Amino acid sequence: MTAKKSALGKGLGALIPDVEVKELEGVKEVDINDIFPNEEQPRKNIDIEKIEQLAQSIKEHGIIQPIIVKKEGEYFKIIAGERRWRAARLVGLKKVPIIEKEISEKEAMEISLIENIQREDLNPIEEALAYKKLIDEFGLTQDELARRLGKSRPAITNSLRLLNLDKRVIDMILNSDITEGHGKVIAGIEDKNKQYEIAIKVVNEGLNVRQTEKLIQNLNNIKDKKEKNNTKDIYIKDIEDRLKNIFGTKVNINKGRKKGKIEIEYYSEDDLQRILDILNL
Repeated sequence: MTAKKSALGKGLGALIPDVEVKELEGVKEVDINDIFPNEEQPRKNIDIEKIEQLAQSIKEHGIIQPIIVKKEGEYFKIIAGERRWRAARLVGLKKVPIIEKEISEKEAMEISLIENIQREDLNPIEEALAYKKLIDEFGLTQDELARRLGKSRPAITNSLRLLNLDKRVIDMILNSDITEGHGKVIAGIEDKNKQYEIAIKVVNEGLNVRQTEKLIQNLNNIKDKKEKNNTKDIYIKDIEDRLKNIFGTKVNINKGRKKGKIEIEYYSEDDLQRILDILNL
């Protein structure tokens, strides 16, 4: 048991090399009511079914891994192990094993994030929000965050992109209507309403991520072509208006990539002769 406690004490420092974790005491038991959850805990959605499964395991085997806490006044704030604490309360335990650590709020947040990521407890949005919090509030760069979490910088960047999604699309990810992969592809679109429209199309047509990429690529091609044509129309329309004033009739210019065609309408033989006279023909 002593060896196991020692391994637990070393584990947190090993997870975050730049964090010096000072263990104040070994494993001890405290009143479960003297412990409270961390409001900054990255996981917001608690899976009740998983808590009940963990509670059953604790009922049969006890709490194998102590809860990691930080002393605050007369109470202890959970750094890692909130699910164990909740399951223990569900079972009705009066006391639970803890390991008290002396760490900063930033370090506590990092440890909580890492534990949840390693346990795969965070959904993609919670994970992205946790990354953003570490970057915004604790001054970590994406490179530093990637290094500490053992991830690539592109993985961090792509995760953060999910936060650019329309709230309705974020809710669809949270509800598992679309996947994280879909979200990352859709996040490339700036228009929030268009994001939602595409997400609905993904659900209705059962599109996979690759098909969604193709859909967005086609939409972007159409948009680029339309914008290009609109730019041409301003120039062509001006010429058409000038020719219309000269000939006193409708003029259409159909411009291709390298060549085009000018159409001058006339409505009778006399009208045609009038136009020819203007051209000195």
